[in-house]
Amino acid sequence: MLKFLIVEDHALVREGLVRVLRQLDVAVQVVEAANGDQALQTLEQDEEFDLVLLDLALPGKDGFTCLELFRRRWPSIPVAILSAYDDPPTVNRVLANGASGFIPKAYSGEELVKAIRMVLAGHLFRPDSTEPPQLGDETPLLSSAGGVTPEECGLTERQGQVLALMAKGKSNRDIAQQLGLSEGTVKIHVTGIFKALGVSSRTQALVMAARYGIRL
Repeated sequence: MLKFLIVEDHALVREGLVRVLRQLDVAVQVVEAANGDQALQTLEQDEEFDLVLLDLALPGKDGFTCLELFRRRWPSIPVAILSAYDDPPTVNRVLANGASGFIPKAYSGEELVKAIRMVLAGHLFRPDSTEPPQLGDETPLLSSAGGVTPEECGLTERQGQVLALMAKGKSNRDIAQQLGLSEGTVKIHVTGIFKALGVSSRTQALVMAARYGIRL
């Protein structure tokens, strides 16, 4: 029998997930929690879960905080993030912090089942592609008060250094001289930064760095 814990504040979404999860096996047990505190209480009483499905935008303790607590206290229980915020920095951040998968809420029931099967089989699941984020005022800001490290957003240490110099208005030539690199190498790092943040220009990269509170 498969046993799941759903951590989601919207009852209608939980009900839909329960119906989808029952497609995985004849015998499926699903426990529901409307927030992080309820989830923690549940896991303290019963650790026998095959998978936790965790939303990010939770009241009280957000999904990032819950993920950190779950991985520290119950490292053997896989956690898959199920969220509408599927931009590259968010996906990279949760996977870097120990999530076993990231499943967009936009997925169909069939896609959701396939993704969950992969996670249950021990594979890391991430979307094949994520749409570049919209940079208007409605762009969600899902970062902790202290900000996040470049590594948590999928950037290497060197890319973080390059992004920090970009934020200071340095050109590729200036960055190359300061870091002791060739301009060609700097361009490669800049391209990597764009890919990790899901953007296509320096301006967009800096906007996303600010919105996600990346510590530079």
